[in-house]
Amino acid sequence: MTKYILKRVGMSVVTILLLITVVFFLVRLMPGDPFNNGKMTPAIQANMEAYYGFDKPLPVQYVKYLNNLAHGDLGYSMKYTNRTVVDTIKGSFPYSFDLGIRALVFAISFGLVLGIIAALNRGKKLDFICILIAIIGTSVPDFIMGSILQFFFGIKWGLFPVAQYLGFQYTILPSVAIGFYTLASVSRLMRAGMLEVVEQDYIKTAKAKGLSKARITLKHQMRNAIMPVITILGPIVAAVLTGTFVIESLFAIPGMGKYYVESVQMQDYTMILGMTIFYGTFLVVANMVVDIVYGFIDPRVRLAGK
Repeated sequence: MTKYILKRVGMSVVTILLLITVVFFLVRLMPGDPFNNGKMTPAIQANMEAYYGFDKPLPVQYVKYLNNLAHGDLGYSMKYTNRTVVDTIKGSFPYSFDLGIRALVFAISFGLVLGIIAALNRGKKLDFICILIAIIGTSVPDFIMGSILQFFFGIKWGLFPVAQYLGFQYTILPSVAIGFYTLASVSRLMRAGMLEVVEQDYIKTAKAKGLSKARITLKHQMRNAIMPVITILGPIVAAVLTGTFVIESLFAIPGMGKYYVESVQMQDYTMILGMTIFYGTFLVVANMVVDIVYGFIDPRVRLAGK
């Protein structure tokens, strides 16, 4: 198991280094110039480029950025006065993380329940209802879902606030909007997994032993059917916990999405680079953790990964 974990950690470190390298050079290749806005004199622009190191060759800039990164320094924003990228992430990520946790709890809990209900009622009315919910969740974009929720539950019926993030009630609609796609994916995977394992020999053996339907479902079917769900948790967790740009803008939530979108619009290279690396690292680490957990749950994965 130690060899398996070290291998996954090593692969993750290499992936993060490749991510940093690719993103660094792609950001530098973006069209436009963050300092050439028509308001700066050539002398001021030259000073700004020297301050941010843009007057050096790209390889020199890259080595310097890696050195700063190793010390936890993602640089200063080019557009927000006296604000570092790290400070921006520290101030905005808690909102995105809190929203993501709520969306995950909603999506995973209801997704598993819907998948189990659909599988246990295959071909019946409940199955079709669960399938319909899953189809809607995977077909309707989150910003459309968010707008629908705002209109009906916020404006028309007045049940929940439609914007800002000032208390529990404010979190319900954006959490549902973000988590609905994940709910649909989890329910579909859980239903498929439940239907797949129901024909396995160990299920037939359990039935032959006279075990109750509830015990067979909980102890045998769910335990094995949930494996595909665990497989997709890595990217899902990373995507949900780091927030959704459009939903955060739609509900006026001061999360990372707001600053990320603004940094792209304003060509704030350091902010784009720092937040992209943060998002990417979060995704890689989440996948690594899921791989390791998966290895503990299913020994066959450890053997196949050697």
